[in-house]
Amino acid sequence: MKKTPVQLVTERFQSKEKLVEAVTKLATTELWLDRTHADKGLARTSNAKLLRLHAVLEDAKKRFGSRDKLIAAILELEKRVKDSGYKARLSQYPLPRLIDQHDAAARRSKRAEKKAKPAPKAAKKARSKKARAKAKAA
Repeated sequence: MKKTPVQLVTERFQSKEKLVEAVTKLATTELWLDRTHADKGLARTSNAKLLRLHAVLEDAKKRFGSRDKLIAAILELEKRVKDSGYKARLSQYPLPRLIDQHDAAARRSKRAEKKAKPAPKAAKKARSKKARAKAKAA
């Protein structure tokens, strides 16, 4: 049975306040663009959003370390390293969107690599007796 966001919060963090504290601890200026409402803040955000945000922040910190490294990885995967306009646009995106874009670009590049390397073709077998005899004679 799937657990609700409230059950996940109490299981992993004991309370919503501790989850908000963990998210704010991970949301440094290296990773996070602060776009929260000044009056409401993260305390008024839903449990599901906070859980996803915590997971994304942990993943980004572990895999990339900072937003700049993540953006550089996206530019490298999409072969647009010198495109400064695209880099500026990416720098305005929120972190979850950047992570999703990186994963999609990684999948696309893997697919392109598979397509670029054609599989070795197996020799065709002759189907009729005449064709087999011709192949044997040649």
